[in-house]
Amino acid sequence: MTNTTRRAVLGLVPGFLAAPALIRAAHAGGHLRLPVNIQGNAFNPNTIEIGQGDYVVFTNADGAPHTATARDGFFDSGNLNRGDSFEVRMTQTGTFDFFCRIHPSMTGTITVT
Repeated sequence: MTNTTRRAVLGLVPGFLAAPALIRAAHAGGHLRLPVNIQGNAFNPNTIEIGQGDYVVFTNADGAPHTATARDGFFDSGNLNRGDSFEVRMTQTGTFDFFCRIHPSMTGTITVT
């Protein structure tokens, strides 16, 4: 192995060492953060399956305000204006239907396993 090749290989090591840290950050202490985009008067995705303790992050990309509200009252974002986000940690297993209080035809379901 030449000195140039050795330096090139050794230059990759910090990236390999940093990769697990980046993965942990995305999983936030071992828990996923699933993004849900609110746009076009719809939740995308509107059917979500996650593990217990994971997070759902609703972000409004519409010009109109929206909410992300669980039908059983487990969570309610309040009004989200364009660019606002709301994060909820799903600590209980089960199926949770949600909707927009401003636009009730906007609906979705979170299944927590």
